[in-house]
Amino acid sequence: MGSYTSFAEVYDRLMSDADYRSRTSRLIKLFEKYDRRPTLLLDVACGTGGFSNQFALKGFEVIGVDMSEEMLETARANSSALGTDVLFLCQKAEELDLYGTVDGAVCCMDSLNHITDYKALCRAISRVTLFLETGRLFIFDVNTVFKHKTVLADNTFIIEEDNIFCVWRNSTDEKSLVTDIYLDFFVEENGTYKRSSEDFSERAYTPEELDAAIKAAGLETVAVLDDMSDEPAGSGTERALYITRKVKETKNG
Repeated sequence: MGSYTSFAEVYDRLMSDADYRSRTSRLIKLFEKYDRRPTLLLDVACGTGGFSNQFALKGFEVIGVDMSEEMLETARANSSALGTDVLFLCQKAEELDLYGTVDGAVCCMDSLNHITDYKALCRAISRVTLFLETGRLFIFDVNTVFKHKTVLADNTFIIEEDNIFCVWRNSTDEKSLVTDIYLDFFVEENGTYKRSSEDFSERAYTPEELDAAIKAAGLETVAVLDDMSDEPAGSGTERALYITRKVKETKNG
């Protein structure tokens, strides 16, 4: 995974259509449907705090964790502007280390796909489970194999938002299901454009790989949905939403 240094500077503007408010409301409804509202929520790979701050605005106590200090700087600035009180920690998901347990956890916007080593992915899920109370939910989403092969693939995308021009290039290895992503940003400043670049990778995991990681961590899968709908994920699903529950104690991650 990259450090997302340049990406952090423009992330919020490029993600202006993410609709954190609606997605957060949906996650809350899923917690209430399959368990209950958490009192202390863990937001894994929280980035610039889009979800962390929305949960906090709705009265949740939130811990946001991300590996990028640059992302967290923006998250803290966003928190200050919104008047929220989120605890942000700089940690990799696979090295998660909290002082106590939480009674709910989320990992959103295909953040787990950014862990391209399967053993590291298993450790990340196990670490989250370790600090999750038994019976409580860990809800996460992933970009699917279908999306990597047919949408990301070897395609190039152009994004224009608020004086930012971004060229997004992908290169997908169909055998490993790893997509290398190259971003070139052109940011307008006083009539001229400043260029910066970022590159990182995502990996698609098969349902079988995810099932094995979930079970090994002491979780059970409650439902797998098609992103923002209540329909079960299918062969054409681009982002799958996993609702999992901790069913047994784990001794280590």
